Amino acid sequence: MLNLKLHIQPQTEKRLKKILTYTDEDIFVQNIIDYQIKELQKGIMNLRLDLKEFEEKYGISSEKFYQKFEQGISGDNEEFIVWSGIYEMFHENKQKLSELR
Repeated sequence: MLNLKLHIQPQTEKRLKKILTYTDEDIFVQNIIDYQIKELQKGIMNLRLDLKEFEEKYGISSEKFYQKFEQGISGDNEEFIVWSGIYEMFHENKQKLSELR
């Protein structure tokens, strides 16, 4: 059994307590987890599309680009900084998703 202490606004607490009076707690929490999984999946899909645009524009996989970027080989123009950030977010979201499954 997990006992959570949440720091939420009083109005939010009131609404949450109301929901829990007519919803099974386990189902409620599972729905929250399922929602987070779906949001991460959507995020990963959108990031994957963004990465594909860079890959097509520069003719290199994001993985190879990122290796070169980390080594300082590819330069640090604004697009490359954005690309590397998207690549990092993509992997962070994949890691979060794997932890929730």
